[in-house]
Amino acid sequence: MSGCSPSGSRPLAEGARLYETDRSVAEYLEFHYGPECLGVPNFPAACAEAAVAAALRAGHAGRARCLDVGCAVGRSSFELARHFLHVDAIDFSHRFIEAALRLARDGGIFWHAPTEGLLSVERAASLPSVAAERVRFLQGDACNLAADLTRYDLVLAANLIDRLHDPAAFLADIAARIVPGGVLAITSPYTWLEAYTPPEKWLGGRIVEGRAVSSLEGLTAAVAGPFELIERRDIPFVIRETARKHQHTIAEFTAWRRR
Repeated sequence: MSGCSPSGSRPLAEGARLYETDRSVAEYLEFHYGPECLGVPNFPAACAEAAVAAALRAGHAGRARCLDVGCAVGRSSFELARHFLHVDAIDFSHRFIEAALRLARDGGIFWHAPTEGLLSVERAASLPSVAAERVRFLQGDACNLAADLTRYDLVLAANLIDRLHDPAAFLADIAARIVPGGVLAITSPYTWLEAYTPPEKWLGGRIVEGRAVSSLEGLTAAVAGPFELIERRDIPFVIRETARKHQHTIAEFTAWRRR
């Protein structure tokens, strides 16, 4: 989620257009700011907490700069602002960034969560108790980041890599944007789909030269030069579709220290 957003793919990708709809914006506002579902803690907040903890162990939390790439509607970005003086938050979806900016400006936001059929319930959320002025929201492509997005102590890419047109290119580029000793935190359920990523560019979940390659194996190979793995664990999440239908998924969290 993205931010926890699954956006960030190339402009003409079929899947990217899904994140510009009213339904998708409402679904992600519910995901980021709605009530806890099925006893599973808020995923964007959990991602931010895990990323900050990894940066602390690497000696880089509470420092100047953090990047939340694929930030969706901004919950993880606001949570990261509790620990960093400046957070750049980027998502490919114009609609997601508009919602995050509205929340930062107004201090609250409303949306309708579907219950069944054409019925819905109105929801409201207030900005988490953080300094909104520490977060700069930008619409942008994770695979074509601006040159000034650099010198980060922490980069969080939550549920992003399996929604990119070229995840290996993103990983190669992001390394130079992190200071030595800084941390790249990645979460993904590795749900590779052709709508977002050509199969030949999947990091894993496919057969390469007659051998099954897992996503963790492919991810490790993609970052092995500039990074070392410092943590790996699971973070579950639930996306509410209606009052009686939910997606329960388990993302793998990995934290990588820049050599």
